[in-house]
Order: sequence, then C-alpha cells, then structure tokens
Amino acid sequence: MSSVIEATQKLTFRRYKDGDDKVHGLNQKIFQAGYTHKCPTYIQSTPPCQGSCPSGEDIRSYLAIVRGTEKPPVGADGKPSMPWQEYAWRRLTEANPFPAIMGRVCPAPCQGGCNRTEVEGYVGINSVEQFLGNYAIEKGLGFAMPAVETGKRVAIIGGGVAGMSAAYQLRRRGHSCVVFESSNKLGGMLSFGLPAYRTPREIVDAEVQRILDMGVEVRLNTRVGKDVSIGDLRRNFDAVFIGIGAQTGNVLDIPGADAPNCTDGISFLREFNEGKLEHAGKRIIVIGGGDTAMDVAAVARRLGTYDADAESHDHAKVTVVARECDGGRGQKGAQHWRQSAEVIIAYRRHVQEMPASKHELDAVIQEGVEIQPCVAPVCVVKDENGMATALRVIKVDWVNKKMVPKEGSEYDIPCNLIVSAVGQSVNWAGLDKFKNAKNLANVDKNFQAVDQPGVFIGGDAITPLLLTTAIGHARIAAEGIDAYLSGKPLDKRPKVDKSLFDLPRNMVQFGAKIEKSTEPMRGTATSNAAIHNFDDRSERYTIPAEALFLGHFTYTPRKERQMLAIDANNVLGNIDERLIALTEAQAQAEAKRCMSCGMCFECDNCVVYCPQTAVFRVKKNQATLGRYVDTDYSKCIGCHICADVCPTGYIQMGLGE
Repeated sequence: MSSVIEATQKLTFRRYKDGDDKVHGLNQKIFQAGYTHKCPTYIQSTPPCQGSCPSGEDIRSYLAIVRGTEKPPVGADGKPSMPWQEYAWRRLTEANPFPAIMGRVCPAPCQGGCNRTEVEGYVGINSVEQFLGNYAIEKGLGFAMPAVETGKRVAIIGGGVAGMSAAYQLRRRGHSCVVFESSNKLGGMLSFGLPAYRTPREIVDAEVQRILDMGVEVRLNTRVGKDVSIGDLRRNFDAVFIGIGAQTGNVLDIPGADAPNCTDGISFLREFNEGKLEHAGKRIIVIGGGDTAMDVAAVARRLGTYDADAESHDHAKVTVVARECDGGRGQKGAQHWRQSAEVIIAYRRHVQEMPASKHELDAVIQEGVEIQPCVAPVCVVKDENGMATALRVIKVDWVNKKMVPKEGSEYDIPCNLIVSAVGQSVNWAGLDKFKNAKNLANVDKNFQAVDQPGVFIGGDAITPLLLTTAIGHARIAAEGIDAYLSGKPLDKRPKVDKSLFDLPRNMVQFGAKIEKSTEPMRGTATSNAAIHNFDDRSERYTIPAEALFLGHFTYTPRKERQMLAIDANNVLGNIDERLIALTEAQAQAEAKRCMSCGMCFECDNCVVYCPQTAVFRVKKNQATLGRYVDTDYSKCIGCHICADVCPTGYIQMGLGE
C-alpha cells in the first residue's frame, strides 16, 4: 500500500485571466520613470509559512536542504561534514527541539499561510518535519554541548513543552538549568495529554531525553510554592523561567455538572495516559470542538466499556480482546472482553467551524463518533443517586455571529459519562503574584514578568494556545534571559520574531571571507567586502504571493501522508499510530514543491533571460544558499527582466535615485 495520497486538484494559478489584453511586466515601469538605471538587488524576506509558525522554525531553510539546494559544509577531507538529513534536522531544531512530536501533532498553521496554495495546494511542511524527527531518533542524533559554560544558573518551573524548550535554548547558550516538575515524569501535555496513537511514548521520551543529555538537572515531584518557594529560587538562581502550562481543565458551568460522572477533558486524558482508565462507559458525551475534544472522543472509542456478560455473546460480532500495552495504553496482561462505546460530540457551532485539526475531526468521524452540532448545554440530568444520566441541550442558530437559542427545542442526550473539553486554565498555587485578573501572566516583549526583573514566563501561562506556541515563547524568553544574565539591555523584539536564516553567518560557515569595507559599497560587483547589494528584510517583511512569479511553477501533486485505516469496526482497543510517515524520497519530493518565497532557489531564470549578460553565477567556492548569482552593474541597463522572471521575489529593483 502506498504511504501517500496524491492531491487531485488541478492547477489554479493563471497569470493572465480570460479577457486580459495587456502585459503587466515589471519592465513597463522603466517607461514610466525618468531614468533607466534601477538595477537588481537581492532581498531576503520571510516566507509566510515561517511567519505563521508559532515556534518560529526556519522552514524555507531546512526545506532547501532536504530538496538539495543547500548542501552540508565540506570537511577537511573534502566530504560533507554530515548527512543532509542531519544538516536539515539541525537547522530545524535551532527553533524547535521536538520535531518528531510536532511533525505529528501540530495543526500546522504554517501550511495555512503557504503561498503554494495559490498554485495548487500547500506544501506538507509537517510531514517533512516528521521525517526529519524520525531520522534523528533512528540515528541517535544528539544536541551539541555548549562550547562555553557561563556559570549562570536558571531555575525552570515546569517540565512541559515550554520548560524543556527553555532548558534546551539556555543550555545552547551555556547556562546551567534545573527543572522543577511537580509530576513524576517530564513532558507535560506530551506525556499526560496526548494519546499514544498520536505520539508514541518512545518518541516523546527520546526527544525529552535528548535535552536532558545536554546536562539539564531535573527535580521531579517538586512543586514550587509547596516544596520550594519562589523566593528560594530567586535567591539561589540567577534567573527564573516559569512554564507551568494550563493543565487544569475548565469545568462545565451548568446546573448538575458536579455529578461524579462529569469530568473535564484534561483529567480524562491524564487518567488514560497514567493507565488508570480501563474503560470509558457505554455512552459518553464530549462537549467541545477542539483537538482535546477529538482526543477524548477517540480515546473513549478505543477504550469502550466492560461487558460482564460478553462471554455468553457472539464475540466475533460484539467484542474484542483488549490489547496488551502499558501506561495509559491499557494494562499489561489484561484480558478483558469489551464492547464498543457510543460516543457523541456536542458542539455549539457548525461542524465546519470546529477549531480541531481537520484530519483529527475526519478520523473520529471515520471511527464512529457521532457529532451533534449547533447545540448548547442547558443542564446535567441526574438520577436519585446524584449520577448524571443525560445532558440536556438546546438547539441554537447563529445570527450575525451571535448564538440564538431556539425556544422549545430542548432535548436530553442519555449518557453515563460527560466530558467537557471547553478549554484549560493555569493553576497558579504558590505563584499567585504573577497572575493577573484573567488568570494569566503580564509580560513584556521579551516575556519578562512585569515589575519582576529576572523572572521570565512562557507558554500557556501567557496565553493557552498550541504546543508550538509554547516552544516559540521559550525561544524568545531564553534570548531575553541570556541578555539579562549578560547585563545587556532587553531591546525591542523584531516585527517578524522568528528564527531567521543568516546569510553572512552561512557564508563564513562555508569558508567565504567578507573583508572590512574600504570603498563605497553601492552598486559594487567586485568588492569582497560585501554580499553584493543584499538586504535582509526578514525581521520586518513577510513576502506575499503577489510578489512572486507564480507562473514559473507547474502543477505538482502533494505527497500527503496516509492515515492508518481505522474505522468503527476496528477502533476498539486499537493503539497503533495513525499517521504513516513519508519515505525519504517522498519527503524530498514534497520539499521540492516549496517555492522558496523570498530566497533564491537557483532556478537560473535571471541568468538565462538577462539580455545584457549582466546577471551571472558566482564562483562555486563563493556560493551558498542566497549567494548563487550576482550582477555586473556596468552591464545592467535596468530592464527589470530578471526581477520579472524571479519566481521567489528574491530579486527586486533598486540602486537608483
């Protein structure tokens, strides 16, 4: 069976529409100006995928390595210093230390911003990320130890995504880190919130351990505010990072929700992942429309319910044997006969408005979960023992984005378990002075707590969003901590605050020498004191599709990851990972679909179409990514053709008065 699905959508981009009778090229601008000496400049911009990535990955850059545009540096023996897979992984993990996990579970807002959607469909970025993450685990790759130890110590409160990402970034800078974790295991939501069929436990453990191997000290079962005070940490450490997350599920605020068989989604998933949940019940109602609601529904379908009379039934039709597994994936050696549970998701909006990832929504529907949209909970119906027996809901309409209940439309949904997956909140016990009226933290642009110098905060404690958001917070906070510990001012952050490709650094890495300038640099094509007329605008400009020559790109179907074939007939007890990873060849093919927005990808259009032969390839020993072509300005007549045919928008016109 093929591991990919090829998109069948046809090419959607047409440079010229029906009825167009005029050519709209950049060269027309020559005749509208009083001069013709506007010449090409090389402008690095942020691609929209990267601008949309909460963790700030240098996506375009590592895709360029996977596709073969940028190659690893050559060692003293003339051979590549490392395999391209490792080189791409190391570029990726400059921002995100959890690629194997995030390649599986991130809803990929980067793909929503991809300019390739203007051609035929977005690039499958997180499928390539998963491939690279898997490669690193299979090959046992580790992070480099810091070159220099600073002697500074940072206390990190919380061993989840934000805390471990901060530890990784701080160790890269040579600072010692001690992680204080209230649970008996690191990982936070990775370990206790995500089911193993989405993120296998060995994947989580491997990516967490890789950070610990950098020399991170950990103190488990230690709650700050109870076992150790924040005052102690401030006295004994040079800085503090708070990444406690939002691991308390919001309770349902309706009458009767205090019934013993009403719970929240976070508690439900934690019980499952800790191996304390053997079955869910015969009929479960999940309230909510996000990924947590999908996870709860999928777990409930897998657990099913224990049937005491199963052995007298036709097992082949109504029961299956629970699989052997461990720690929330069932119980090792268990041989319970189970039957499927009926799971219903109740959501107040339309299905198409659910915030859950589309593939997660599609998966639970295929696995037999029923969705009842446009209903709002009214109350929990209890029996004489105080147990919930039904959820009373009312049908609603949406008028001008406002919910309008339909009078007289109330009805009861029978159940024996109600799980509310309607958001999470932060437990600030022992750290109350850092929370505001909204139960979140007030921080500045460097994620330093307001009026608390030396204390930095990231992740859900600032705003409960994605796991990748917490990773991005930790990266920025670590830079702020590093500046604070070095006695440097905490400057304003850039408008586009991402991990950006650094062309000058890359040239040095590849052995190119940039000397100190002794002559005017404007318009030079010969001085080695400059990257000729290059300007990095990445920190302030995200390039739109309109700035690209989309007509260069032909229809190329996406290599889409397949999902394991799990449906209502085989979901019970099924703990297999659902996403089937791309092969190496498939990952490379998908990376080649990247349009490299805002950066040269060496297509040769500018060289081929220049009528004056003014644009030329640089010597191989001077070339790197972004330094493939140069311009002889003594030949350039400012015809704009090179910019007109540049697919990526890297060439723009300048140098004129």
